[in-house]
Amino acid sequence: MTKTAAKISSNGAIKDYDPLDYIIIEGAKVNNLKDISIALPRNHFITITGLSGSGKSSLAFDTLFAEGQRRYVESLSAYVRQFMGNLEKPNVDKISGISPAVAIEQKVTTRNPRSTVGTTTEIYEYMKLLFARVGRTFSPESGKEVHRDTVSDVVDYINALKTGTRVILRAPYEDEKGLGVLLQQGFTRIMVEGEIIDIETQIREHGPKTPLSGCSVVVDRIVVSTAEDNENTTRISDSVATSFYEGCGICEVDVLGKSADDTKTKSFSNNFELDGIKFEHPSEHFFSFNNPYGACKSCEGFGNIIGIDEDLVVPDKGLSIFENAIACWKGEKMQRWKEKLIATAAEFDFPIHRPYIELTEEQRDLLWSGNKLFKGLNSFFKYIEKKSYKIQYRVMLSRYRGKTKCPDCKGTRLRADADYVKVDGHSILDLVLWPVSRLLTFFQELKLNEHDQQIARRLLIEITSRLSLLCDVGLEYLTLNRLSNTLSGGESQRINLSTSIGSSLVGAMYILDEPSIGLHPRDTDRLISVLKSLKDLGNTVIVVEHDEEIMKASDEIVDLGPLAGMDGGELIFHGDHQSLLQEKVSLTARYLNGDLKIEVPEKRRPWKKYIGVKGARENNLKGIDVKFPLGVMTVVSGVSGSGKSSLVKNILYPAVHRELGGYGKKIGAHERIDGDIDAISNIEFVDQNPIGKSSRSNPVTYVKAYDDIRALYADQQLSKQMGYKPSHFSFNVDGGRCEECEGEGKIKIEMQFMADVHLLCDVCRGKRFKQDILDVTYAGKSVADLLDLTVDEAITFFEKGEGTAERGIVRKLLPLQSVGMGYVKLGQPSSTLSGGEAQRIKLATFLGTKKIDARAKRTLFVFDEPTTGLHFHDINKLLASFNALIDQGHSIVIIEHNMDVIKCADWVIDLGPEGGDKGGNIVFQGVPEKLAAVKKSYTAKYIASKL
Repeated sequence: MTKTAAKISSNGAIKDYDPLDYIIIEGAKVNNLKDISIALPRNHFITITGLSGSGKSSLAFDTLFAEGQRRYVESLSAYVRQFMGNLEKPNVDKISGISPAVAIEQKVTTRNPRSTVGTTTEIYEYMKLLFARVGRTFSPESGKEVHRDTVSDVVDYINALKTGTRVILRAPYEDEKGLGVLLQQGFTRIMVEGEIIDIETQIREHGPKTPLSGCSVVVDRIVVSTAEDNENTTRISDSVATSFYEGCGICEVDVLGKSADDTKTKSFSNNFELDGIKFEHPSEHFFSFNNPYGACKSCEGFGNIIGIDEDLVVPDKGLSIFENAIACWKGEKMQRWKEKLIATAAEFDFPIHRPYIELTEEQRDLLWSGNKLFKGLNSFFKYIEKKSYKIQYRVMLSRYRGKTKCPDCKGTRLRADADYVKVDGHSILDLVLWPVSRLLTFFQELKLNEHDQQIARRLLIEITSRLSLLCDVGLEYLTLNRLSNTLSGGESQRINLSTSIGSSLVGAMYILDEPSIGLHPRDTDRLISVLKSLKDLGNTVIVVEHDEEIMKASDEIVDLGPLAGMDGGELIFHGDHQSLLQEKVSLTARYLNGDLKIEVPEKRRPWKKYIGVKGARENNLKGIDVKFPLGVMTVVSGVSGSGKSSLVKNILYPAVHRELGGYGKKIGAHERIDGDIDAISNIEFVDQNPIGKSSRSNPVTYVKAYDDIRALYADQQLSKQMGYKPSHFSFNVDGGRCEECEGEGKIKIEMQFMADVHLLCDVCRGKRFKQDILDVTYAGKSVADLLDLTVDEAITFFEKGEGTAERGIVRKLLPLQSVGMGYVKLGQPSSTLSGGEAQRIKLATFLGTKKIDARAKRTLFVFDEPTTGLHFHDINKLLASFNALIDQGHSIVIIEHNMDVIKCADWVIDLGPEGGDKGGNIVFQGVPEKLAAVKKSYTAKYIASKL
């Protein structure tokens, strides 16, 4: 144990520790924590580790963070508290020395379609200000800068003339009301075709109602004096302002010479216009897509509209126009549109035999917009819309409709004229589409004139520091325009981490939930340096983590266990990494020091059948062709941003899903899917989303075992006598459940200014059912007693029974045990399960299906980082479950960075070599042993030591 570590105990108080130097927890009993006490030193980097379900999150989030947040809310006034969520007090005897708490979890917290990486990190807010203050507007016609003249500009021009020069100020004037109005306003002269005419004389000759056109009002006649003559300067300023007003923004200055031919005229305009176009003067809201003023009018700032989806119109982009690439131009009637294009293509040099994917941007635009010789796809769909009173045309339209990129703003969400405002030759629309690394270089090298530099100095400091932090946490491949709800949990967490560091908060307690998730081992070092910089600012950093490198780098390690669930919740170890390696009881220590390990398979499974993706071009993928073997375990690896999710989640899964008759998710850009699709009958995507948010949802209902349990209780003698059906043993419907708490087991008492109080229901005492229903027992246990058993206990209990019902229940519960979920109680609410636990329960439902025979079609399972939240020991169990699925005849594709999973794969597809623009290529396809020899692969450097 280190010098800084506390004296720890499984129960009892901690003495002799100063709350100014330590965060002291006494008697924590949240969830499965066994009355533990511990003192954590402040301003240290602390890792909490242990098996899944050992109580890590209970200690870090449900105890420390919950109490830190609760105390902050309690410190506010009663008036403010009524508008905030009331927070429950965690089940702990005492916590002292606690700091204000900031939790950074690996959840994508926003579903808002307007939230982007730029707005979340606040970089875009500073960029809007920068463009509003120092941006220059350029005309799209001539490319010249649009300039607005001010009164000062005109005054400076006149004062710069020689003393004694005569000047006439004029304002262009056109009015139907005639000269009489001008006379009433105090003007006495007008100029027509270079000649000054007295207004009264003109009225006498032509009358006061004579309409005026092509003339100008003489506002003032001035003799230039010295610039120091303040009286004359004030007069000029007033006259110029009047000229701008009367001339609708135009002021003309005639500098008189010795003769009429020597007269020079200069025109000034305070209108923001050029080349006959009137421009908007840029402001902060001008660049905001969340404001109606700045948002694109077509898509209202969303970047997408419901229109004709190019991917549906051209499903196989590897075909040419001649080979029927355009799906809607097939059939006897619609073929004439294609034939017209083919007949005229030679006249404007259109390549009808070239695959659609290889057409240039101009050629594709031509295909959609058409020309005078043929009508394009846009005209075709307008024709279909006109005919939509017929059912067959409405069906045809619906077949090709979908969410498409807005044609006006090209997905940038901003009004079109925002593109005219430039800083150093680039508009804000260009910059939001660049990766963060390129953007950082641009702002670091930005050259501005002295005036603009003074305005932009603070803004540039904020922008570059935030961009640097995004690069430091391994997100240099993201663009600011990327939607927040498309980020992975790990990416979302690291963005929140960079935002927190950017705020430079001091004296806080940061609690992070596995920040290394979604991060290649190459980038872990950068993450560690970011966490240490957060500590160096003067904060306590507490990380729930299983990564070996992060454990080595931390000042303290807290290990919980020894096992999970009811067998966990004890404090096994507290000290530094070196001391942990000597520990005998800890499973973490035994895996770290090599006593236990995940074995490399003796041989790799061979394969013949596969599913191929041709020409994958989604996001940063470089038109790659990939084969995914069937009947084996395939891992897709590569650094963050190399294109793994684009390939698997955005192309493989939705494309195969559609081939098998499904619909829904938009498919990423690719040519086609080929291979042995008929060898599988289904594709399942298993992610870490919760299996249920309701307190009524639980593992036993999810694996469908509770249906059998209810049927078993309804089959008991007393149930038959009383007429109870299986529904009487459900806490979701009226009948057998306790009506006082409606099957919840607890009653919520709302307290106006304090945390809501959850009391045990005084009718059912937390049993959730009426007493009549609880009288029905099976082998001495009521349905409430049964729900209180763990999965392991329930399997032992039902194995004693000899009926088919009992065997059915055991068969459905066994997969939960095999994926390492034996510690979970049957009735535990799904909302209290972690992401990793939710994913393994989903896996258990598939393992629970009966073994398929050799002739039946199989399922292709796609897993997205299944090792999230998993300890080394749990990964061992997970791999056994994967092998069980493959033994049943299924196939598995895994997106993963964990080297223990990669080394156990039968086939590895490594993408890269870098992230973002420098990624999207296939670095390697083959068995792990051969991957270790590939020099340009980052994965190879780390896999070699594991093999």
